[in-house]
Amino acid sequence: MPDHSLRRRQIVTVLLLFAGYASLYFCRADLSVAMPLLIEELKSRGMSQDEAILRMGTIASLGVLGYALGKLFLGGLGDFWGGRINFLIGLAGATVFTLLFATTGLIPVFTVAWVGNRLTQSLSWAGLIKVSSKWFNYSTYGTVIGILSVSYLVGDAVARPLMGALIHQGFGWRTLFYFAAAVAAVCLIISFLFLRESRVELGFEEARTNPLNLFAQSESRPSSVGALLRPLFLSRGFQLICLLSFGCTIIRETFNVWTPEYLRDYLGYTAGDAAGLSAIFPGVGVISVLMMGWLSDRLGVNGRALLMFVGLSATVAALLGLMTIPSGAGNALLPLIAIGAIAFCLLGPYSYLGGAFALDFGGKQGSAFASGMIDGIGYLGSAIALRGAARISVSFGWQGVFVALAAVSALAAAGAGYLYMLSSRAAVVQQPAQ
Repeated sequence: MPDHSLRRRQIVTVLLLFAGYASLYFCRADLSVAMPLLIEELKSRGMSQDEAILRMGTIASLGVLGYALGKLFLGGLGDFWGGRINFLIGLAGATVFTLLFATTGLIPVFTVAWVGNRLTQSLSWAGLIKVSSKWFNYSTYGTVIGILSVSYLVGDAVARPLMGALIHQGFGWRTLFYFAAAVAAVCLIISFLFLRESRVELGFEEARTNPLNLFAQSESRPSSVGALLRPLFLSRGFQLICLLSFGCTIIRETFNVWTPEYLRDYLGYTAGDAAGLSAIFPGVGVISVLMMGWLSDRLGVNGRALLMFVGLSATVAALLGLMTIPSGAGNALLPLIAIGAIAFCLLGPYSYLGGAFALDFGGKQGSAFASGMIDGIGYLGSAIALRGAARISVSFGWQGVFVALAAVSALAAAGAGYLYMLSSRAAVVQQPAQ
């Protein structure tokens, strides 16, 4: 078939994956945006402010733990039954469990619904990576995955001000969850009808994978789970990327969940304004991911490690700067600038981990499992961190939270520097496929 026909189908595939994954972040941002309202409701039932914060921090942490376990043990199923199925399961689960969350005010049901939401969503990114491996040549991984990585930032950035507007109109937190579920349901239907697993299904030739990947070049199923595990676990570079994911996800998820509460509690914004302004983190991240994705295709694999080192080092400085800002709405501009700087320095390099690096190591056979492992280990750390951030904020204030995150970022920067050294020693020159 003509090249323009393939390009058209690739664009459709990107749009479907982009929209579907963006919709999932409506079903994540809802908890963050509604956090001040939920805390106020818990306080109206007799809880103290600190107890309500810790209770919601626990729910958020358990959700991330479910997400991490799903990434580790379920994401790799896409290597056996296909990425499309993974992707659709994530959309369906987000719709159903978000509706369940909105139907009750009971903490135990809240917890089950939020864990179920995150657990089923955990399959989607690995499914997206698997489908991408069968539609695009490896020479475009950085750009394509950069575009798709923007999906969760766009979804987050769009969802927050829309939900903030609903709050300003007087709607309660339940409306936010119904709205998020409706967005996910629409994308589920469209993806079910039009998304295809591979370009081979439509008569195009197979996509070309990175010749340095740890698996076979074909689209055939792996022979066994062990055949997926051994090459990845024995790779020092892959082990280091998993550790980098652990540190980077801690920082990212802390800002994703707690920014609205920080803006309201520390700077004095209303719940609606805090919801809208919290979009600065994913919004600036969009620019970072696109720039870093494009640049990584020009610099190669070594360049990704270098960009991670520079970005994480700059994140340390921005976090320490955020720590020094005193409370009060009169100083509101400086923390917003600092949050934007952290997003720019962190989120672009972060997008490499479960995206381009997973494709580089996993190819078409093992990309879902590689992505699931990288992201799963990252979210295990985040599950601990979210409740930890709540405890630190209660005991030491928000400055204490930022100091802890700066320490994590410094360790991750050191790891990125070591990864760059490893890749430089290999001194492998890749010729991009045309």
